[in-house]
Amino acid sequence: MSDATSLADLIAPDLAAFEAIAMEALEALPEPWRKAALGIVIRVEDFATPEMLSELEMEDPFELTGLYDGIPLTEKSVMDQPMGPDTIWLFRRAILDEWADRGNVSLGEMVGHVLVHELAHHFGWSDADIARIDPWWE
Repeated sequence: MSDATSLADLIAPDLAAFEAIAMEALEALPEPWRKAALGIVIRVEDFATPEMLSELEMEDPFELTGLYDGIPLTEKSVMDQPMGPDTIWLFRRAILDEWADRGNVSLGEMVGHVLVHELAHHFGWSDADIARIDPWWE
């Protein structure tokens, strides 16, 4: 940090900055996952919608950091009629809250961890698969 910038001057990243962090994490994935993951839409919102929370039987929006919305590759069929693109939702405020609670990882690591967890739903990864990509999982 330069002399001109102090810790007191830092601000929480906005939705666009969060999306940029997520895209950096996506680009850092090893092949063949990186190329395959680029076809998934990444959406960043402050919180999950009330409908999303209700569907998951959750009440506290701070408990949901990410959500995969789509049909996992392990379940897709040529007969499926897509209702829309596979989407990973990242919830900025919930991620920031967990990141602050942890206090021992960078924000980029936290966003990357949530992203990998949601990608696991899309790709149908096992815990061992996740651990090879995300060391947090071990």
